[in-house]
Amino acid sequence: MRKNQNALISGASIAGPALAFWLKRYGFNPTVVEKAPALREGGQAIDVLGTATEVVRRMGLLERVHEFSTGKRGTSYVDADGRARATISSEVFNGVGAGGDTEIQRGDLARMLYEATHGDVEYLFGDFIAELAQDDNGVHVTFEHAAPRTFDLVIGADGVHSHTRRLVFGQESQFIRHMGYYISIYTIPNFLNLDHWEQDYNTPGKVAGAYSIRENTEAKAIFAWASDQLDYDYRDVESQKRMLAETFADQSWQVPQLLAHLDDAEDFYFDAMAQIRMDTWHRGRVTLVGDAGYCAAPLSGQGADLSLVGAYLLAGELAAAAGDHTVAFARYEQEMRPMVDACQKFAEGVGTWYAPPSNTMIRVRNANVRLLPYLPWRGLIGGAPQKVARTVVVRDYAA
Repeated sequence: MRKNQNALISGASIAGPALAFWLKRYGFNPTVVEKAPALREGGQAIDVLGTATEVVRRMGLLERVHEFSTGKRGTSYVDADGRARATISSEVFNGVGAGGDTEIQRGDLARMLYEATHGDVEYLFGDFIAELAQDDNGVHVTFEHAAPRTFDLVIGADGVHSHTRRLVFGQESQFIRHMGYYISIYTIPNFLNLDHWEQDYNTPGKVAGAYSIRENTEAKAIFAWASDQLDYDYRDVESQKRMLAETFADQSWQVPQLLAHLDDAEDFYFDAMAQIRMDTWHRGRVTLVGDAGYCAAPLSGQGADLSLVGAYLLAGELAAAAGDHTVAFARYEQEMRPMVDACQKFAEGVGTWYAPPSNTMIRVRNANVRLLPYLPWRGLIGGAPQKVARTVVVRDYAA
């Protein structure tokens, strides 16, 4: 007989709905609570690579994901006058386009996962876990708004600033590792007339760029820069916008035009590029999945992959253990840890490529990009993220 059938999942981005999908398939009864009043549509374009592609295929969603692919063909690194100094295709850069792998907007993938689950999974939007207490009978949850309930298991899928993690494991400062970079993204008109393409402009330690989305009808502005740890409130959007505008106020190229759309940005995103490193992701009846437990930072390009694979493994191990969380949580960590370690290590060297620290390094990066198509080891560039994305080979779990 299966134990622990009622599970509360905190977070409705990628990991949460993906976990709900698999738990429901295996006969569990998941509930998803999300602090936002509705599904959040914004965010960066994300890659679905390797094992994550196989997970999406097993969900029956791969064709749908391909329908919403960004279709980005490549990236140009431009100078202040907009002249391309180096160009790289998406396939060479990270292997997108091979074996069903693709790039999709985070919000589009989140919506697909929600649509695949909301018919038979309970969602509580506009609420969050205020308190929780564990005993042998379950996890007693006090919500901010809804009436208290008891669940057999609780899973934190609420991102790098996980409230669930703080309640159970302690303050964020114990686990967060800053990578020395910050990132901001928001939607803009495609005034650069980009055709499934990205343009990036570098000055030392900074990059400002844009890439087209939704069949070139819109674009995303993207900024990243090297900085020591900043003192800011990740919930104070207006101060974040001011900080971004001040950081890039002296930049040329199209940066002033990109910043001109800042005040109108409804999907503005700003945060440190940081990793979450923990010795264990579970404590009692509570465990973590995705960025809440093992964020690898946007520099890794593997955030969605980790969330999708982690959700699949966690649900599968619970099914294989007939709901015995003491067995399943340990097996989940054992299976998932190699991919987490590989993704986090991979992210460590990406910053100096993306936002080179000097003009000399910018020129070196551009020269390497120009030479890459002619080098016999060019496949290693796209092969590196592909290798990381295939660290885990998923097995079949019986329902």
